[in-house]
Amino acid sequence: MRTVLFLFISLFAAQSIAQDTLDELLKKYNKNSVPYITVQELAMPKTDAVILDAREPKEFEVSHIKNAKLVGYDFFDIKTVTEKHTNKNQKIVVYCSLGIRSETIAKKLKDEGYTNVLNLYGGIFEWKNNDFIVVDSEEKETEQVHTFNEAWSKWLTKGEHVFEVKPNKKE
Repeated sequence: MRTVLFLFISLFAAQSIAQDTLDELLKKYNKNSVPYITVQELAMPKTDAVILDAREPKEFEVSHIKNAKLVGYDFFDIKTVTEKHTNKNQKIVVYCSLGIRSETIAKKLKDEGYTNVLNLYGGIFEWKNNDFIVVDSEEKETEQVHTFNEAWSKWLTKGEHVFEVKPNKKE
């Protein structure tokens, strides 16, 4: 019984430390200008939302949340959303890798008059870390997730990390 209790406490403590670290990361980079939605809430069958991916095309092609629409970040154009989603009260969830770039895009939507915009807490990394399905460019299930770079890879604890490795310059 003690072993089971110890394992449970250890697992809970480890998850709590990781969560606190993600909380700290998001507090460091975000302004809390858009409310969060958890991956568990988004995955609920009755959650009817437009899902927008605020990553770049190369990241989206590796994998994305099923039914998500790529809107990008570096070259985001508000018209890509306003022309397709005219109901400004419809629930819109924006995500990226961890929830940093998505806050910027979600804030732009709020500034445009959208009233029900949410930022996915922990982004696609948290989605995959909780064993939810991601799909590739052909809409087939995949274990791969683009982690942007090696440093950000530490936040993805499940799945296969994909990122570009820059070649060494020959001098």
